[in-house]
Amino acid sequence: MAQGTGSINSDYKDWEWSDDAGERARLLQSPSVEMVSKNAESQGNSLGATSALGAVFIVVNAALGAGLLNFPAAFSMAGGVAAGITLQMCMLVFIIGGLVILAYCSQASNERTYQEVVWAVCGKVPGVLCEVAIAVYTFGTCIAFLIIIGDQEDKIIAALVKEPEEAGSSRWYTDRKFTISITAFLLILPLSIPKEIGFQKYASSLSVIGTWYVTAVIIIKYIWPDKELVPVEIPTSPSTWTAVFNAMPTICFGFQCHVSSVPVFNSMKQPEVKTWGAVVTAAMVIALFVYTGTGVCGFLTFGAGVEQDVLMSYPSNDIPVALARAFIILCVLTSYPILHFCGRAVLEGLWLRYTGVTVEEDVVRERRRRLLQTISWFLLTLLLALFIPDIGKVISVIGGLAACFIFVFPGLCLIQAKLSEIQETRAISWWAQVSYGVFMVTLGAFIFGQTTANAIFVDLTA
Repeated sequence: MAQGTGSINSDYKDWEWSDDAGERARLLQSPSVEMVSKNAESQGNSLGATSALGAVFIVVNAALGAGLLNFPAAFSMAGGVAAGITLQMCMLVFIIGGLVILAYCSQASNERTYQEVVWAVCGKVPGVLCEVAIAVYTFGTCIAFLIIIGDQEDKIIAALVKEPEEAGSSRWYTDRKFTISITAFLLILPLSIPKEIGFQKYASSLSVIGTWYVTAVIIIKYIWPDKELVPVEIPTSPSTWTAVFNAMPTICFGFQCHVSSVPVFNSMKQPEVKTWGAVVTAAMVIALFVYTGTGVCGFLTFGAGVEQDVLMSYPSNDIPVALARAFIILCVLTSYPILHFCGRAVLEGLWLRYTGVTVEEDVVRERRRRLLQTISWFLLTLLLALFIPDIGKVISVIGGLAACFIFVFPGLCLIQAKLSEIQETRAISWWAQVSYGVFMVTLGAFIFGQTTANAIFVDLTA
């Protein structure tokens, strides 16, 4: 995309908080990305320290996660291997396009985070909606993480106590609600309270290793299946034509790295849109291979009977799978505080903007408010996770929001950025880019509406 000659809408005066935009941007940086200081920016040196290869791995790290556990079930819903791969490939075009659009708009607006770009390019209403969507998305993802912990601990405990999986355990310390609660209170809550969580970036490499190991185990178990696994029915077509769309939330949830992509782009040594296009293409291809390997092999192993969390389909006493469960638990334990940090920072920004108080003036009350926000967030997510045992129901809700981050907001940014350009005549490329933005918004709105309606009227009321 060519750099426009027009200015981008960056009016923050509606809520009287333009002076503190830099602090809000700092609060919402990805913990795995080292940003340049304000002094460096003021001197005109806005170049970061991340190479193109390093940016590829950061984006891959942002995309890969516990969402891969749901891809075999997504392939089953889509109607088989061919339908699942085709759906992924089609959506990948727009996923990469959204990442490039965000970089283009970040460069044009000189903003360094996702929500700041939406605020600057699209204005107040889309900016507020974006921040609310981020808060809801991170809240729902935290619920999903706690459910994943419960799922994996159920299987690990079943193997340790040597009890049949079909028989309910009468021991109070093996009850799912107790195991999730004790793990959350002892490990997650202490990691979620600090104001800064930069130390979490050191756990990212271990999380990447864990996700790759899970994928390797699923592939190996398909190639060399256990003897006790009986042949299962392998669907080759969706049950209904609308069933294909039910796989979209999982794909959106898995590939959603757009919220953290803008800080990554601005941390690069050469933050150029063309270079970024190559970076995100390479990153998404790597993620595609991981998700496709997990989805195809997990689906072909268990067929239509695959669980929403594919690891739940394997027996409890399988040692390699048990290690995969431990990796996933570790990944989730370190990811929950990061997601909570991002959600909390968005809520903090909304509160400060609403009250008109700057960060510098609110230092004394910040600690008390942070503790209240953290404890409330933690208890609500824990309570919902205890009474929503099916992770598929949570994914179906937050997957629709992920579609907004991938399609709707980038599409709106592209439309507004092109409309802001001052041109005497509109070239064909201008109309093509505006049409592409309109199509992205329409597609994202359709995915969000369809999956959210399905989640409310089918999953949550079942």
